[in-house]
Amino acid sequence: MNNTSKKAERLKKAPALKANVAPELAHRVPPGQTTTDRFPILHEGDVPEYDMSQWTLRVFGEVEEEKTFTYEQIMALPQIKQRNDIHCVTRWSKLDTEWEGVRFTDLLSLIGVKADAKYVMIHADQDYETNLPLEDLMHENILLAHSFDGEPLTAKHGWPLRLLVPHLYFWKSAKWIRGIEFMKEDRPGFWERNGFHNYADPFREQRFSGEDLGLPEDEWYHKDFD
Repeated sequence: MNNTSKKAERLKKAPALKANVAPELAHRVPPGQTTTDRFPILHEGDVPEYDMSQWTLRVFGEVEEEKTFTYEQIMALPQIKQRNDIHCVTRWSKLDTEWEGVRFTDLLSLIGVKADAKYVMIHADQDYETNLPLEDLMHENILLAHSFDGEPLTAKHGWPLRLLVPHLYFWKSAKWIRGIEFMKEDRPGFWERNGFHNYADPFREQRFSGEDLGLPEDEWYHKDFD
């Protein structure tokens, strides 16, 4: 069993955090979550550094023509500001977060996606990937985000570009994205191969691919945060 698989098993076996959700917010907070004003920093591997003159976003797979976008081209697309609640699998939820970026559907309008493309793999640094149904990325609030709370994303939170998928657990909102692969058939990403749920709906507590036995209280409490 590798270290990432062991992490999933460790999280399953640890005692769960006691939620602190105010009654008036209960409908916005998934079961088993607690709210926080912090923005915990959790990821695998080192934070990448970029030469932005060399940065690109590659779009490939089930498309009529592979395309590569520069950061300037991404920033030239219509920019959207929105407010979302976000939910991490490690049991924290952060409400009313403010984001700015490009709607995924606006980028999609520039790409000839083939009719049989049903799934998407998001490729990110460092050697990270996560899979999603294409249908889920068609929601109006799915962003390629570059800013948070009125400021450019910090490097630890995914600058220069991260995905934002607020209706799924936050590991699906990949940091440091570099590629978007359209696929006919689904295949699991990094955490999905290592014991975490393939879809990850927080309101259905889809944390693990097997039995959910709880996450430890200190999994995010003692992490770095902004």
